[in-house]
Amino acid sequence: MTDLPAPITGLRSVLHVGCGPTGPGWLPDAFFPDGEWREIRLDIDPLVAPDIVASITDMAAVPDASVDAVWSSHNLEHLFAHEVPAALAEFRRVLRPGGFALITVPDLQAVAARVAEDRLAEPAYLSPAGPVSPLDMLYGHGAQIAAGNPFMAHRTGFTARTLEAALAAVGFPLVRVVRDDRYALWTTAYASAG
Repeated sequence: MTDLPAPITGLRSVLHVGCGPTGPGWLPDAFFPDGEWREIRLDIDPLVAPDIVASITDMAAVPDASVDAVWSSHNLEHLFAHEVPAALAEFRRVLRPGGFALITVPDLQAVAARVAEDRLAEPAYLSPAGPVSPLDMLYGHGAQIAAGNPFMAHRTGFTARTLEAALAAVGFPLVRVVRDDRYALWTTAYASAG
């Protein structure tokens, strides 16, 4: 079991699940306005040198109620549908009272609209990894998978309604889902209603 990095007095902690390689811009701006956040990196891939090597479906190395926030960027779609409740329950378990999970995933409702327009393979936007098409959003970024990164394959997906329902089902009492202009859902799920 890997221990969490030692707490730094006065800093709130964000567990960055599925963190991938270290680099600038890997945490959203929400964690930087006051400089009071300490990142704890968790990933299934030891090659990205996370603080904790673990799957998001079993984060036993992270104690109950030990972090103020969980940041999950495009991780849930890499799980099989039956694994999603376990991951979301883990997110809730590790949050302190008053904590929140910030989650982003592809918006399959918006993706489906492009597919219905027969634009499956056309780039929808440009990411740091290169052009992203609806096909990539449905099944995983093809270029990265072809380059030998099997962790990039997608196995499930969400609409705003199904993601909100999945979070409510594991006990998040307050969930807010919004769409962006890059075919993604942004969700804030609070560990407590107050």
